[in-house]
Amino acid sequence: MDDRNTSAEERTDPPAMAPEEALRLAAVEQLKKRRDLGTHLLVFVLTNAALVGIWAIATPDSFFWPVIPLLLWGIGLAMNVWDVYLAGDPSEASITRQMNRLRKRT
Repeated sequence: MDDRNTSAEERTDPPAMAPEEALRLAAVEQLKKRRDLGTHLLVFVLTNAALVGIWAIATPDSFFWPVIPLLLWGIGLAMNVWDVYLAGDPSEASITRQMNRLRKRT
């Protein structure tokens, strides 16, 4: 049966999730974000250390060009840190608005 052809009254919503299960899913999601941030940080450090090493060996008396990728990539890394530690969870009002937008699409 195609859900697009059913009215809103005919659709059945998924059963409500138990509070402990919802809390567990949120915890797993947060832990995955932290693990991904750790990976991002490791790749950032290793790659930029290699670029600084190349600069130091090849052209130590020239402009310190590794500063460009360090700063630009650093912006992305800072946004990743913000997402993991500072952004917080969306409010119930914003979740409800997004759910309503999604319902209108179907």
